[in-house]
Amino acid sequence: MGSNIECSPSPVLLNIGGKKYATTVDTLTQREPYSMLAAMFSGRHNVCRDSETGMVFVDRDGKQFRHILNWLRDGILPTLTNVEYQELLREAEYYQLLELIKYIKSNMCKKKGEDILEAELTRKEIIKIIQSSKIRFRGVNLSGLNLSKLDLTFVDLSFACIRKTTFSRANLHKAKLGDVEGEGSIFQDAILRECEFIGANLTGAVLDGANLQSANLQDACLVGCSFSESDLRSAHLQNANLSDANLKGANLEGANLKGAKLSGANLQSANLQRAYLRDVDLRDTHMDGAKLGGANLLGTIR
Repeated sequence: MGSNIECSPSPVLLNIGGKKYATTVDTLTQREPYSMLAAMFSGRHNVCRDSETGMVFVDRDGKQFRHILNWLRDGILPTLTNVEYQELLREAEYYQLLELIKYIKSNMCKKKGEDILEAELTRKEIIKIIQSSKIRFRGVNLSGLNLSKLDLTFVDLSFACIRKTTFSRANLHKAKLGDVEGEGSIFQDAILRECEFIGANLTGAVLDGANLQSANLQDACLVGCSFSESDLRSAHLQNANLSDANLKGANLEGANLKGAKLSGANLQSANLQRAYLRDVDLRDTHMDGAKLGGANLLGTIR
């Protein structure tokens, strides 16, 4: 009696930095169709193979590639340390794996939110300190404090822990908040003009109605943040992660969003006139009623 055997696709043999892998064209092209790997094995390009083994050599980290291959197969990763995430992120960026990049950055933001500590100062102590000429709270833990309505102009909060800290209606003009841990912090109606938030983790923060004119939020993690009706004119948002952020009615006129992640973001009725949106992926972004007059949309994916 004969039997029918379904033939599987021919394997693709890879040599990544000396480590050897076998996979299929479908695995390399389907989950991340805009990646460099998908382009390499799409059939549109000639791929150099070893004449004897048939392997394709790529001079990258072979150890990390196992995570990339498992991501392409199943869309999941094991729990990694921040150092491992950083190493994998470099590889994901090299291979242009956009969804994996977003996944890694989101998980890095979550890991930063672990181990919340008690505040090291009270509101009264801070009020005394801010009466001095120079206000520096670099690296200080102020988590959970109510600092609303205080005059914190020019304050240096770089590397501080401000998780669930309330700054509603506070004046933080030109304050430095680079690399702060600020998950769940509240800046509603605060003055944040020309503030520095480079590399800050503000996952889930509330900035509704805040004045962020010319603020620098480059490389910040802003996943799930709310910027409803906020003023972000001329703000710097290059490479910021705004996935699932609420920017409904926000004024982003002249803002620079080059490389920003906007998957699931709400930009309904937002003012994006003269904004820099070059090469930004807007396919999964809610744009109803958004104003785009004069915006730079060269290479934008919609």
